[in-house]
Amino acid sequence: VDVLVCTGALFEQDMLEALGHKHYVCGPEQDDRELQSLGIDRVYDHLLDEMGLRQVDLTFKKIAAEMPEGHYSSREFMEFAGRWMSNAQGVTDSVMKAAYERKVPIFIPAINDSSIGIGLAMHQNEKHNAMSIDSIKDLRELAYLKSKCGDTGIIVVGGGVPKNYSQDAVVAAEMLGYEVDKHKFGIQISTADVRDGGLSGSTLKEAISWGKNDKEIEEVMVWGEATVYFPLLIGYVHQKLRDKRRKGRQFTNIFKSK
Repeated sequence: VDVLVCTGALFEQDMLEALGHKHYVCGPEQDDRELQSLGIDRVYDHLLDEMGLRQVDLTFKKIAAEMPEGHYSSREFMEFAGRWMSNAQGVTDSVMKAAYERKVPIFIPAINDSSIGIGLAMHQNEKHNAMSIDSIKDLRELAYLKSKCGDTGIIVVGGGVPKNYSQDAVVAAEMLGYEVDKHKFGIQISTADVRDGGLSGSTLKEAISWGKNDKEIEEVMVWGEATVYFPLLIGYVHQKLRDKRRKGRQFTNIFKSK
């Protein structure tokens, strides 16, 4: 993995686990009114502690308070958060922490729609000259990254904004004056239906017409549940490449020399 483009919710829940809280399995048939009264949040078939999530909000607020005033991309904020996690005591399993230590940049195009956004809003509400997220800087950084990293491919788990954002890097780079190649390969794992015209269900071939993917893209569409197929894919890749010792490309360094 060289770059992550994700939803804020993934790192909201990453922080939840890093703080020592858990996700609890449940049946999907629950009395949600009772759960609300008990301070328990439900995501289909698992439960979360609402007070734990509020601790997540406050933790991101605390991280923001330690940043100098300025306009940051989501990548810059997530790098700072990863450094904070790396220095915090008791954090043993965190994607943010691992990404920071391996110099894997994280982009969150819809960062407002998560506990991260809530934490930043709380910080700005209390401090007049506060740090803020510049979402357009995000797009410029992703375009610049595309111009520097050569041939690229994407692995899409689900869809939505991160899927479009990672594909749009090609178009954004072209419009900003960079000469770049389109994405050469792709794998998408999704349960969304092509027929409703939504982004998550659209095929990787469809993006050829938009100039995002190469005309000869090597693409595989996996119509299935990501929690089943993604671990199988990762297991296969790990076994196939374990003796090759591929070195990470440490794309975070690209922005240090900019």
